Amino acid sequence: MVNLQKGQKVSLRKEGGGSLRHILVGLGWDPVEKTSSGGFLSSIFGGGGDDIDCDASVLLCKDGRIRTVDDLVYYGNLKHASGAVQHAGDNLTGEGDGDDEQVFVDLDRVPAEYDKLIFVVTIYHAKKRKQDFGKIQNAYIRIVDSDTNQVHCRYDLSENAQCNGKTALICGEIYRRGGEWKFNAIGEATQDDGLDDIVKRFA
Repeated sequence: MVNLQKGQKVSLRKEGGGSLRHILVGLGWDPVEKTSSGGFLSSIFGGGGDDIDCDASVLLCKDGRIRTVDDLVYYGNLKHASGAVQHAGDNLTGEGDGDDEQVFVDLDRVPAEYDKLIFVVTIYHAKKRKQDFGKIQNAYIRIVDSDTNQVHCRYDLSENAQCNGKTALICGEIYRRGGEWKFNAIGEATQDDGLDDIVKRFA
């Protein structure tokens, strides 16, 4: 397994040769521990405060741009029309160990006109609920070879200081280069207010 740093790129090829075909893209995060001290975090999480609902989405791009809403895979559209990308469903709280949301990708079935798959995480109603990624910890994205269940690479991307006030996270992208698929660890936190704003960024 390769542990990636921000901006690092890795080829999606098996150690013994040959390209990965079926992959699981797992995204995980944990809410900052709730406190009973009556302090600032208590005002966020205690007394009936809302849990933070993070949502993972995938933008399927042509020439680096998303052309239609049908090329957005998220909790409201779990499967791309090509059958190449399928979202396993929404996790509402981020509680528990392991991946919070998962996306399955059949790289062989991604139509040739798509050159990039961008993986993002947004907070549901972030500004309305006064929530941001500074209240999320241990965020990561990992790629698993579904055929062998071996983790190919992982990128740990949450740094609370840089995420304070940020409501969206562009985690990484799988892109086609010279007939080969690669992964780019992006880790860019933004103030986009929900998925609509993220889509506009890449439209």
